[in-house]
Amino acid sequence: MTLARDIATFVVSAKPSAAAREIMVQSLYDWMVCGMAGASEPVAGIMRAQALEDGGTSQAAMFGGGQVPARAAALVNGTISHALDYDDTHFAHIGHLSVGVLPAVMACAPNDGAALLEAACIGFEVATRVGLWLGRAHYQAGFHQTATAGAFGATAAVARLRGFDEGQVAHALGLAATKAAGLKSQFGTMGKPMNAGLSAESGVVCADLAARGFISNPEAIDGAQGFGQTHAGEAVSSAWKGLGEEWKMQEVSHKLHACCHGLHAMIEALSPLKVNPAEVRAVRITTHPRWLTVCNQPAPETGLGAKFSYAHVAGMVLHGWNTADIGNFSDACAQDPALVAFRDKVSVTADDALSETETHIVLEMADGTPLQGQHDLMADVDPGQKWQALRRKGRALVGDREAQIWQAVQTERAPAPDALSELMQV
Repeated sequence: MTLARDIATFVVSAKPSAAAREIMVQSLYDWMVCGMAGASEPVAGIMRAQALEDGGTSQAAMFGGGQVPARAAALVNGTISHALDYDDTHFAHIGHLSVGVLPAVMACAPNDGAALLEAACIGFEVATRVGLWLGRAHYQAGFHQTATAGAFGATAAVARLRGFDEGQVAHALGLAATKAAGLKSQFGTMGKPMNAGLSAESGVVCADLAARGFISNPEAIDGAQGFGQTHAGEAVSSAWKGLGEEWKMQEVSHKLHACCHGLHAMIEALSPLKVNPAEVRAVRITTHPRWLTVCNQPAPETGLGAKFSYAHVAGMVLHGWNTADIGNFSDACAQDPALVAFRDKVSVTADDALSETETHIVLEMADGTPLQGQHDLMADVDPGQKWQALRRKGRALVGDREAQIWQAVQTERAPAPDALSELMQV
């Protein structure tokens, strides 16, 4: 049996758990918020303009307005929803799930919320497992799992929506192996969010062709000269353990702060420590080593740089800045005299005994009293509290429109795809 055949069996027969479905409702809400907020970004205007100029059958809505063919909508909406980089992260998968899978699902979904949720769960799980199978070596070689592993997830999701048999799924996945693409070298440019769009577009195209009888090589994923071998994959066999029984996509982490996800555990650890920052003598932060080369800029001069700075964001939290408000990560914030002065109090050290989602904090007060904090993003969170946090983020990003998104995803505990499509075009 090839890997494509094993995945195909899962795609056709798997039944997502109740917990997976609940996570997916949260992810759908979060994706809608990020997409609607990103619709005014420069990259959004460029992508919409190209899709509208190309024309074609009006099949699916785009964020910001207009209807275009499904494949074009998937490309546009994947790009737009990742434009702010405020969407979810799966740390083990090493990428973003929603922006690579949900645009494909929404572009192809009938007005059936239950079917949408099932297909999205399937797609998330396949993307997660492929990301784990490829491993960190794939990422370190320069590939972007959001685009590469995501393409397999998007293909699986559309295949499930369309009721493919196992043979059709295997051919669609084999084709995805020759189409999936996305490089980390695009980070910091418009090419980074387009990686998400490429994932979603691949899902629609590969499923469309398989539905028409397109024949591919199902061994193109894990066979000789297949995707894994040619893309620095580690072929981590444990990635497939418990497939269909254990839903690893449930470990997705939704961003509640408008900065690098590596800073979020620190923010959560600091937030309960209500202190006067003038009375803080030192802030000692201990984190996983991987973040030292990602989000440890000691003296950022721009709002973008501030999003990748332990020292600056620690000061923001203790000085009462709302880190969920993307508008607060501005050049003015990066140059705020009080925050700039506070950076000198912050030190960051690494401990590989910590998980990538965990941070420890020690505040040394002026009187010598130490205050400690700790947070792990994978810690269980009460669903009610999680929704409150997500909705605060939603209101900060899209204002009054947030309530409409909330209502559309909550209809009878299943989303209303037509209502969501209408909201996308506002």
